[in-house]
Amino acid sequence: MPVHRPGPISVRRLFVVGLLLAASCLLHTVPATAAETPTVPPRGSAHMGMGVVAHEGQDGLPSDTRAVRTEGVDVASYQGNVAWPTLWSSGVRWAYTKASEGTYYTNPYFAQQYTGSYAVGMIRGAYHFATPDTTTGATQANYFVDHGGRWSQDGKTLPGALDIEWNPYGDACFDKTPSGMVTWIRDFLNQYKARTGRNAVIYTTTSWWTQCTGNYGGFSANPLWIARYASTAGTLPAGWSTYTMWQYTSSGPTVGDHDRFNGALNRVQALANG
Repeated sequence: MPVHRPGPISVRRLFVVGLLLAASCLLHTVPATAAETPTVPPRGSAHMGMGVVAHEGQDGLPSDTRAVRTEGVDVASYQGNVAWPTLWSSGVRWAYTKASEGTYYTNPYFAQQYTGSYAVGMIRGAYHFATPDTTTGATQANYFVDHGGRWSQDGKTLPGALDIEWNPYGDACFDKTPSGMVTWIRDFLNQYKARTGRNAVIYTTTSWWTQCTGNYGGFSANPLWIARYASTAGTLPAGWSTYTMWQYTSSGPTVGDHDRFNGALNRVQALANG
């Protein structure tokens, strides 16, 4: 019985079909893998409000006036050298500058930003971006104080601020349970007060605080700096009946991040004086 053997054309067709199938698999698998791996920013690049829009969105601007809300800004290294005279002329009267992050980063623009705001007449302070998954709260408080977070009773220096919010480098809650997060924050605050004599300001969002601390209400002695990009500050975290500061936008003039102090300039001065 004769045996049929495929000719050169049949073999060639089979080879081409195989290549097409392989290419099709690659086209369908590579984009899916890439989509599942979000870009992680480099350590040290975090700043106040970095995750607010992504996690909570933005909806309008405050409708109140500066007569009862004193305008401020917060800055970090990504803004570079800041035009402080321009901000002063626009009505900004207080500012916070990122000093440190974790125990591995200090802001290379800190001198220009921190002393520059002071030089034009602003009341200024420093903040620390917390990374509770890297070292203890007390360790990071010491690092902060040693790298720009000190307080002096000169009437122009605000108490240091703890920026505790969405983790841009991984798990939203830095792989902490709510009780573990509360312990970490308490250790930071206690050590900061032991070093400076002041209660640190807490910067956060209500949704992050609810998710990652279980809406813990035991830090009311610390001034609250709430982040919400909307026409009102909205519901506050447990324990606080009012906010001290409110970051209301990341797209304001000159530097992007703009804030309101809950009171006239004399209340900003009172916080600085302790």
